Amino acid sequence: QVQLVESGGGSVQPGGSLTLSCAVSGSMFSIKAIGWYRQAPGKERELVVALTNGGSRNYADYVKGRFTISRDNAKNTLYLQMNSLKSEDTGVYYCSANFGLSMVWGQGTLVTVSE
Repeated sequence: QVQLVESGGGSVQPGGSLTLSCAVSGSMFSIKAIGWYRQAPGKERELVVALTNGGSRNYADYVKGRFTISRDNAKNTLYLQMNSLKSEDTGVYYCSANFGLSMVWGQGTLVTVSE
């Protein structure tokens, strides 16, 4: 069973930066993609970016050029570098592992972008 633990959320002003981390443990053999989702207050959870086993990075249009996903295999950690943050980026950010027929989620980390 894969476990995902996010960290790095917090409060930042518009235009600022944050880096989220996701520590991955357990068997990752069957993971097809790993990535980040977010859920803004009162809205549905939405994809931010997915990193496939083949190395493809699929970013949502609203974060292209501002967010970057990366992974450190030696540390079993996934990162999300977020730059030029906007108020609409506020929400709970979830790390995810896609097994094809099922998803595993972390507990989420809150990002608040405000003056």
